[in-house]
Parts: sequence; structure tokens; C-alpha cells
Amino acid sequence: MVLRNKKIIYAAAIGLALIVVFVPFPSLTLKGKGAVRGVMAPAERGASSLWQRLSEATAAVRGIGGAVEKSRELSHELVRMQSELNRLRDVENDNIRLQRVLDFKEASSHDMIPCDVVSRNISGWWNTVRIGKGLKAGIQENRAVISPDGLVGRTTEVAAQTSEVLLLSDPACRVSAKLGRINVFGLVRGTGSTLKGHPKARMEFINKDAEVKVGDEVVTSGLSSAGGEFPKGVHIGYVEKVYRDKSGLFQYAEIIPRATVGLLDYVFVVSEAGKEAK
Repeated sequence: MVLRNKKIIYAAAIGLALIVVFVPFPSLTLKGKGAVRGVMAPAERGASSLWQRLSEATAAVRGIGGAVEKSRELSHELVRMQSELNRLRDVENDNIRLQRVLDFKEASSHDMIPCDVVSRNISGWWNTVRIGKGLKAGIQENRAVISPDGLVGRTTEVAAQTSEVLLLSDPACRVSAKLGRINVFGLVRGTGSTLKGHPKARMEFINKDAEVKVGDEVVTSGLSSAGGEFPKGVHIGYVEKVYRDKSGLFQYAEIIPRATVGLLDYVFVVSEAGKEAK
């Protein structure tokens, strides 16, 4: 009953306020409007303040969205610039390698044919490579293939436009060689490659009394062998370990060849044999 009376009182108050505001009694209406405005002013100020805060919050959110987009654009630009930097570094490295190759050709006493490496045989080990020149360029079979780092191998199958190169690391590749420091001769043959693709070789039939030391340089002897024709004095590698063979008549040495074909883009085929390297 009390609740019902309160509802009636509230309804009457609201009705009276509407009458005061809208009924066309000038003096009464103005006073009523003024009273109503006075009562509504705090609510209006609160609503205005809330609206302003919402507007500011909306602007802030928009600002954050713009910052995210800007950050994304900067990230894309950074990736593009890093890619361009890497490309320029590759160009610089290529120029350095090409200059080294040209310097080597000019300094060499051999008549050489420059060739690019077009493919590698990676079945098991990198025991052969294919170069982009052949008979038309004057290349013949069983010619030495060298690089600024030393002996790479020898030519085997030669076609009109391409040639196969048997690498020094292949067991079928044999080279007559000598130890430069003590002028002792032997035969170098390939023993495969490491897991990282670095070539391995062994120098056999070294005189048992020769004082072979770790670090001794091994070069081509210039003597003819069944393995092909190699000019004299071409660097092969360095002695890593020395052993006495089971017969006790000879020594053999494990060699670290210097020319790593996996890193080569250009090689040279020696067009004649027998000349001594500088």
C-alpha cells in the first residue's frame, strides 16, 4: 500500500513538471522551466563530461591504431633495407672473388682456360663437377683443373660445350706429387670428403727415411702419371698426419687439400702441361 502511494506521488510530480514546462502560462512556465533546469543542471553537466571523456578515449584509440599501422610500415621498410644490404654484400663478395681470380690468371705462367662451375655431383660426395666449356674452347681430357687455392682435379669426359672434372678427393684421381721442403716424391690420391664437404687426400709411397713434418707443403711434381697431365709446382695441400705403412718400406701422409670445390664458382683448365708454376 505504501509502495503504491509512492508511485502515485512520483507520477503526480512528473505530471506537474510537464504541465509547468509545456502549458502556455508565460509567467508560470518560465518559473517552472527555471526550476526544472536547476534540478537537471547537475545531470546535464555530468552527461557533458562523460561525452567529452568518451570522445577523448575514442581519439586515443584511433591514435593507437595509427601507431600500430606506422610500426607495421616501418617493419616492412626495415626488412626491405636489410634485403638490399644483403644483396649489396653478395655483390661485393662476388667482386672480391672475381678480382682474386683475375689476379691469379695474370700472375700464372700457365696457358689457362677460365670456366664457370655449372653443376656438382652430390651423390655421396662431391667427387665431380661440370664446367661450362668443352672442346670448342680447346679443353682436352686429362688436363689439370686449378683455382687460386690450388689443384682441383682433372678433366675426364669432354663434350662440345661442357666438361666433367674428376675432383682431387675422388679415389680414382691420382697425381704425381712431391714434398716441397725436402723434394721427396710420392703419389697423391683422393680419399673422399668430410661430412662438411671438405676434400681429403693421402700421399703414398713416401721414402721411409724422409723427415716428413706436419705442415709440409705438397705440390705437383710435373711427372707423367696414369692420373693425367699436371704441370709442375701446383699447390695441392699440407701434411696433416704422417704414418708408416704396414710393410715398413714407405710412409704415407694425410693431406688437407686447400681447394674446396663447394666454395668455387670459377676454375681454370690448364691447356698444356710441363711448365712450372710460379
